Amino acid sequence: MAVRTTGRHAGDTKSRILDAAETLFIECGYEAMSLRQITSRAEVNLAAVNYHFGSKESLIHAMLSRRLDRLNQERLKLLDRFDQMLGARLTCEHVLGAMFIPALRLSRDPRAGGKAFLRLLGRAYTDPSAFIRDFLKAHYESVAVRFFDAFQRALPHLPREELGWRLHFAIGALSGVLAGADTDDLIAEFSQGKSMNDLQLIARLASLMVAALKAPLPDSTQLAAFAAVLGDATESGLTDTGECPIAGAAGAGAGAGAGAGAGAGADADAGAGAGAGADAAAAAAAADAQQTQGGKQPPPASMPEAERPGGNLPANSFHHASQGAA
Repeated sequence: MAVRTTGRHAGDTKSRILDAAETLFIECGYEAMSLRQITSRAEVNLAAVNYHFGSKESLIHAMLSRRLDRLNQERLKLLDRFDQMLGARLTCEHVLGAMFIPALRLSRDPRAGGKAFLRLLGRAYTDPSAFIRDFLKAHYESVAVRFFDAFQRALPHLPREELGWRLHFAIGALSGVLAGADTDDLIAEFSQGKSMNDLQLIARLASLMVAALKAPLPDSTQLAAFAAVLGDATESGLTDTGECPIAGAAGAGAGAGAGAGAGAGADADAGAGAGAGADAAAAAAAADAQQTQGGKQPPPASMPEAERPGGNLPANSFHHASQGAA
């Protein structure tokens, strides 16, 4: 007579399968992991995976959802709190805080994955599989749009497509760091044995990303200078088609990355416009540089920070708001 599996034992089996899938996903990525590896790591048979999840795809959906659903709920709660407290005074520092403070908190909770949580997050946003990208876009696009809109309110001087690219680059670089196995060791090494709480870590992270987000837009003179440098590296400053080299590079990058920022905090529309206009904008900028040395300049250094677009707020307001998050 077959022994009936108890509810508790079934729950344990399901958790072991999810844990094994999570570990292998962090180590190998989606394409390199197999159901055979998962069942071996979880010490179950294939029938158990089929019974609880039905397929590898459904298993990975469940594995990601059990971590990312809670993360994004906490992110939205903190962003809502900042919005209520600050309104039009919301800064990109606060938006970044709403993105990363919940992630750090969950990484301190063993029930949410513990130290492996940040590596899971980094792997999810850097995994090259179209399956993973499609999952993130389908399940968390509304969260991405909400944060993108918040960044746009905090940085009104940046065109939408420019903001999309900057977020794509910045968050992609950060995700790559988080996905590494040596992140904790690096933090310990850089801090030279000194303790660093979550707020200090967020402040260091934000200072780097804010600088990238607030960097002035390149003017026509800068674009022309860059094009000239590229031209010096070849036989002429133009390609065989007569196109400015920087324009071709911009178009290639836009085509490869359009919409990729949606899963990592920028919506798909953010990158879509960049590919269409990058070639024309760069070529026109290089031509304009021959007639003028001007261009849109960043706000003068003497301008008070409070009057700059996306200017900082006192740190205590950020600290106060973040402490109230669940």
